[in-house]
Amino acid sequence: MNFKNITVAGGGVLGSQIAFQTAYKGFKVSLYDINDEAIEKAKERMEYLQSRYIKDLGASEEDLNQALSRLSFHSDLAEAVKDADFLIEAVPEVVQIKTDFYQQLAAVAPEKTVFATNSSTLLPSQFAEATGRPEKFLALHFANEIWKNNTAEVMKHPGTNKKVFDDVIDFAKAIGMVALPLHKEQPGYILNSLLVPFLDAAEKLVVKDVADVETIDKTWMIGTGAPLGPFAILDVVGIRTAYNIVEAKAKATNNEEYKNIAEFLKMNYIDKNKLGIESGEGFYKYPNPSYRNPDFLNN
Repeated sequence: MNFKNITVAGGGVLGSQIAFQTAYKGFKVSLYDINDEAIEKAKERMEYLQSRYIKDLGASEEDLNQALSRLSFHSDLAEAVKDADFLIEAVPEVVQIKTDFYQQLAAVAPEKTVFATNSSTLLPSQFAEATGRPEKFLALHFANEIWKNNTAEVMKHPGTNKKVFDDVIDFAKAIGMVALPLHKEQPGYILNSLLVPFLDAAEKLVVKDVADVETIDKTWMIGTGAPLGPFAILDVVGIRTAYNIVEAKAKATNNEEYKNIAEFLKMNYIDKNKLGIESGEGFYKYPNPSYRNPDFLNN
């Protein structure tokens, strides 16, 4: 594995985490996003991440300063990838946006660059042709809060070169992840094959007025001993991501339940900028959501 220079495309919730974790583990990282406003938001996320690394990992100021020194920020894609050995794509979970991105990337990336998609639910084979280098393309999926929930699902498509697959597994380990190889394409990988139906079920209960958000979360937390309920998890994941996923399913299946969930999320959350933890409010208000109240699970 000869990856030294890493580019992360997309400075959203997860893209920022991937870039910071990679820099923290000693790699030189270029973070690309579409404009200066998006870059500034990514830098704000980096500020927040530093406080979490201190709290959760005991990181020192020197550790964090060294990580920051390895990071550069770019709104010019050609500049961001000019030295890239490996590029991780974390752009919005919309097929056309990802396809357009890969077509632009293929025109400017060096021949040596390996590409990986961090898509939560889409398959690498959907974009392999657009990359112009299908043998050097696969999926690398992280769980949110990657410095703690350090899974890295590495999933090849039928055309992925075996050495590329092995190199990305080695890279995942090098940035502190537990590498989880998937040898066959699976929408949602392992984690989201389990998580997404669970979150869908919770959303359906609310949309049908069966119970409110807090009651559903409380039921799950008491009944299973889990630290978070489904709506607290959705706030962490980001409601925009949840909306993109369910809207895509609604279009693909023409399913009325998915359409109703998408409309519910858009009207009540997306349109009101209630995007979850990242905006300070989603299903709960932050920084002090009610599910963290010591009395939340009591009558």
